Amino acid sequence: MNWKFPLACVALLAINQGTAAQSGSTSLSRCLQIAHRNNLSINQARKSLDAREYRVKAENATYFPKVDLLAGYNYLGKPLEINLGQVRDGVVNGSSAQSAAAANEVYKQITGNNLPADVQQNIQNISKNVIGAIYPDYNPALAKQQYFTSSLVVRQPIYLGGKLAVARDVAKAEYSSGQANIDFVSQELDYAVTVQYIRILYYNSLLKSQRGILEIMERYERMAASLVKNDIIPPFQKNWATVAVAHAKTRVNNQDMERNNAMIELKRLLQLPQDSLLDIRDTLHYLQYSPAPPPVTDFWRNSATYKLVETKTALASSAVKASKSFQMPNIFAIANVQLYQNDLPITIPPWLVGVELQWNLFSGFANSRRVKAAKELLDASELANEETRQKLEAGAAIARNQVLMLQKDIETLAIASEQAKLTTKLVGERVDNQMSSIKDVNDALLVEEEIGKAYNAAVLGYWIALATYYNILGTPQQIVAFIP
Repeated sequence: MNWKFPLACVALLAINQGTAAQSGSTSLSRCLQIAHRNNLSINQARKSLDAREYRVKAENATYFPKVDLLAGYNYLGKPLEINLGQVRDGVVNGSSAQSAAAANEVYKQITGNNLPADVQQNIQNISKNVIGAIYPDYNPALAKQQYFTSSLVVRQPIYLGGKLAVARDVAKAEYSSGQANIDFVSQELDYAVTVQYIRILYYNSLLKSQRGILEIMERYERMAASLVKNDIIPPFQKNWATVAVAHAKTRVNNQDMERNNAMIELKRLLQLPQDSLLDIRDTLHYLQYSPAPPPVTDFWRNSATYKLVETKTALASSAVKASKSFQMPNIFAIANVQLYQNDLPITIPPWLVGVELQWNLFSGFANSRRVKAAKELLDASELANEETRQKLEAGAAIARNQVLMLQKDIETLAIASEQAKLTTKLVGERVDNQMSSIKDVNDALLVEEEIGKAYNAAVLGYWIALATYYNILGTPQQIVAFIP
């Protein structure tokens, strides 16, 4: 895992490295301020956090009743009609039977006897013919072709099986995830900017050393030219000096190009135009410190990486609750107030209240499978938490060991560097006294240059390892005590 060291530790590292800095050099803290101001990823994460905050507020309002105004204009292709053809036989037969029954009742009241059956049948047939003749042969309209309605509908959740609470928990978990994402994105940006800034300081140190060596080589090249002119040394020794100077210039140019590339990348991270002025002249320095062993407490809980993974576990837990809530019934209180209903074929009561139940009894086992899927995701998230914890614990131990290892390397390389400089000085004195050749001093300078590179690389690795160690512990501010 690539551990990112934070803004606080590296900013103070820049202060240490700039102890002898020249005025006007851009500091790391200034670079990070520019990056945080201009970076699109951080601004995007902040906008996302604002959106999640509004969602939390929206979910908190779901317990309030919902009041909707319903209104509609309807135009029918033809008016609503009563289909009399379907009830014709019933109406004709029923009416004729009633006519025969009425005539029989009247006759019975007068004579005390019923009408003969054939007379009743005759009356019924005559009535059937008369009614059938006058029965409408069209379908009468029941309402107009167009009408307008409006009403107020109130719906109040009473019990939803925990769906509203789960939705609120999900919104809060997503908000926490947004906060963790901002911290993570900021740390990623701090790391990228810091790496480029430290690389530039590293190249500044190398260039300072190599330019000094180049100046010495050029001085000895001029000396060799003078000695050749006076026939003191053969010309090939002057050629060796010229070759050494040419190679030294190439190395300086290459390091200068590497520094320019690092500046280009830094400006890209800061989202500055490539032609903008960004002057960084500080160099890398060493300050010894032996960090304490990592604590046995849950230090990894302060890590932005762990917090981001932990928010996913909270979301997975809410997803389990949400999937279970789909198996529970929904109960609503409802009310309806009619505001306008003229010209309707059927008159609706002006208001109504009631309770509504909605309960899915069978969904093809989809709900139970959603619960199983959510539980599996929760288990996966918990495993990710455990894996992150182990990586942080191992990373802290490894980073501390790297600090201790690099301290020993720096001590050894510091001694070697001093001996190399002393050797170069002694060989130079012998050259001045014509006791050694120009090639001897150039060889000594090359050894001094290589040891200097190794020393600067060790110092660079030391500071990164130390900053990484405290970043993993979640207390990057501790490095402040070790930066002068």
